[in-house]
This record gives sequence, structure tokens and C-alpha cells, in this order.
Amino acid sequence: MAERKAKTGLVMEGGAMRGLFTAGVLDVLMEEGLDRAFDGAVGVSAGATFGCNIKSRQIGRTVRYNTTYCRDWRYGSWRSLFTTGDLYEAEFCYYTIPYELDPFDIETFNRSPMKFYCVCTDVMTGRPFYHCISEFTRKDMEYVRASASMPVFSRPVEIDGRVFLDGGASDPIPLTYFEHKGYEKIVVLLTQPMDYVKEKASYLPAARILLRSYPNLVRDLEERHIHYNERTAYVRKKEEAGDIFVIRPPEALQIGSMEKDPAQMLRVYGTGRDTMKKRLDALRAYLAEKGRSK
Repeated sequence: MAERKAKTGLVMEGGAMRGLFTAGVLDVLMEEGLDRAFDGAVGVSAGATFGCNIKSRQIGRTVRYNTTYCRDWRYGSWRSLFTTGDLYEAEFCYYTIPYELDPFDIETFNRSPMKFYCVCTDVMTGRPFYHCISEFTRKDMEYVRASASMPVFSRPVEIDGRVFLDGGASDPIPLTYFEHKGYEKIVVLLTQPMDYVKEKASYLPAARILLRSYPNLVRDLEERHIHYNERTAYVRKKEEAGDIFVIRPPEALQIGSMEKDPAQMLRVYGTGRDTMKKRLDALRAYLAEKGRSK
């Protein structure tokens, strides 16, 4: 039987400013031309907002706009939350920056054959919703925004009559989704070290009050630590079997969700770059070994 190329996928978890680790990894992948190895990519929260730059092939864009605008009150602040309802002011972060100040290369994104998915949570059902972005439009930007809209700290995002929030509430590491989509070799990009164990969120009392109209979402948030730890255990199992390739930080990144110090951002970004450079030979070997399926 003739050999065929296996479908290769990239899975990116979120983590707010820990996503700068992801940005560092992706920039090295693009510099080495390894981004072209992926037939598809899926991102959750910061994995979507930062990860989409791999399809537009914009090396350095993520760390550039983060360090440039991190001290603007519209880019993550309590002032933004109390005045707009969003910790990260939606118009500035999702429209002013990518369409005016540091343009997102939509033309290159649309030309790329890579499929790109972002994960949101349907607040009524509590179930994950996977949106494939083929030709990037402003509606697609709303899906990306919804994927990164943290419960309690962001307004729900309404799209075509459905209401969404952070994809991490329902599927923080969408490995099984890509397995079900037929991706036979998968690279998983995490933003927590191997020994990380998620604990119950401190904002749950506020969530039970503010999100009481969405009981299924509240259930997701109450059980989020349980499901996250189950998913990381599954990732380790698949990794140990050699079925997937995992890139993760060597230790906790120690960066806040509203980090305002460009030096700290560059540190985390640099950790991502260094980690990926050390793993390049191993990744190339994995891609070569798993590159063809009979």
C-alpha cells in the first residue's frame, strides 16, 4: 500500500501572559520553517490570541505588541474592568491594535493552507465550541475574543445568537478534539511545567453570583481544576507512549495575568525561545519518525 503523509496538528493551551512562552516557541518554529509542517492548529484563550500569528507568519509580533502596549490602561487593568466590563478592553485589544497599531496580516493568514481553530465555551450549555477560521473576518475576531474572555473578568460575547466565554473553562487542552479530527501526529504546547497541579479557582464565589444565569458554566468553573488535571494526565500518558510531542516550560513561569513590566514579558518569551531551540532536534526526529503513515 502506498504511503501517505499523516495529518500533523499543533495544540496550544492558554494561560494569559504565560502565552508569551507560546509566542517564543512559535517564533522559533517559524524561523526554522517548521510551522509549515502543521496541517492544522487549535488554540485556547491566549493560545488562540497569540497562536493565530503562526498562520499569518508574523515572527515577533506577539511579543512586540505586548511589550509596547502593556502599560496602556486599556491593555489589562482594573480600570478597564470597572469602566468597560472587560479586564482587557475589547475595542482596543481586538480592533485598534490588530487593525491599526500593529496590523495582523489577514492576507497571509487566509493564504496559508493551515487550518486554524479556536475554542470557546457556550455559556448556556457549558460545552466547548470549536470554530474553524478559514478566511479571517471581524466575526472570526469575535470568536478569538470569546476564546480569551475570562469568566467574571470579561463580558460574555454574543455571536449569531449564541453566547460564549473562555474556552479554557470547557476544554483547556483540546488534544482529544484534534485526535477525533483525524490528526495522527500532534505537538502539544503547554504553559505550565510537568509537575503543575491546578487547584480550585479563588474567584468561584464571585462566579456563582455574577454568572448565576449560566449554571452549566458555573459547574464547569467549579470542576475546572479536576478536568484540567485529568487532561494533563492524559497528555503525559500519550507523551510517554511516544504518540505526541510536548513542549512545556522547565519550571513555573512566574508571570501575572496583568503583567506590566516589559522585562518580565521578554523573560518569559525568551524562555519559550530557549526551550524550543533545545528541543529542535527532538521535534525534527518526531516529525520524521511519525511523518508517514501506511
